[in-house]
Amino acid sequence: MAKTLAQIQKQIQALQREADAIKASEKSGVVARIKDAIAHYDITAAELGLGVDGAKAPRKTRGPNKIKKADKVAPKKAAVAKYRDDAGNSWTGRGPKPRWFKAALEAGKKLEDLKA
Repeated sequence: MAKTLAQIQKQIQALQREADAIKASEKSGVVARIKDAIAHYDITAAELGLGVDGAKAPRKTRGPNKIKKADKVAPKKAAVAKYRDDAGNSWTGRGPKPRWFKAALEAGKKLEDLKA
């Protein structure tokens, strides 16, 4: 017998409650293992990136005169098409030759004929 949508949704809700309960019971064990590791390795809150009150510590920011060279690089400009055909195809001359370009050369066109 096929189940109705309402029956399936009830089943999903029951499974979700069961999953939440399992997660909550496992959580205490995970927290205990983390606390043991912190105590064993003498890990501080600062090493974990946490403040004294448990909140994340503020990130350090660079001063105005400490800008990295990578921050100064201008965005790349779009390449200009060097080759065009009558159908409107274009190619910058960078990367592998496109099919239309190869076909035009095989058909007898010269490189100068395709210059934009």
